[in-house]
Amino acid sequence: MIRVLIADDDPFVRAGLSDLLRTDDGLELVGEAPDGRAAVDLARRTRTDVALVDIRMPVMGGIAATGALRSLPRPPAVAVLTTFDLDEYVYGALRAGAAGFLLKDTPPDDILRAVRVVAGGGAMLSPTVTRTVISRFHRPDTARTRAARRAVARLTAREREVLDLVAEGLTNAEIAGLLQLRESTVKAHVSRILTELGVTNRVQAALVARDVL
Repeated sequence: MIRVLIADDDPFVRAGLSDLLRTDDGLELVGEAPDGRAAVDLARRTRTDVALVDIRMPVMGGIAATGALRSLPRPPAVAVLTTFDLDEYVYGALRAGAAGFLLKDTPPDDILRAVRVVAGGGAMLSPTVTRTVISRFHRPDTARTRAARRAVARLTAREREVLDLVAEGLTNAEIAGLLQLRESTVKAHVSRILTELGVTNRVQAALVARDVL
């Protein structure tokens, strides 16, 4: 059972997402929050696997809430919600540790699938969205670029190859097909890449890669 928390200041959005989650027997709604601070407090009191977090909220916005949620002793995976597919705040949420983002008009079945994907440790950005968001809003700084180069230098040639493809938004299965590897081998490479780069998900790994590419 995947336990899901909803944080959105719009009661109609919360109601719609709540009704949607209740249609899936594999998902359990642990609660709703009207702002980021309430979401963090709720996540502290309950076991939450996935938090669906609006990017723009009062009291505590989606970026701060994402960072706070990911800093909890048992951090939930975070999927940020936005009305616009190129909302500049989304990049900040990704940097704060979100596993990706959903547009609020995403088809219901895709929202349910996305919850399962991030619950399993995956990212939920399509290749096109990954490239667009990073290209438009990514602003590398010199200090971070130097740190990124040092981290990437510790990777093997094959791991750098995998990282380049992760940065393009490819899934493990797509990378495996392209490099003629087992998917389990790619998964192992990605796991070591995340550890070596000191990041928590493949979206953040893509950001590191963009700092040095």
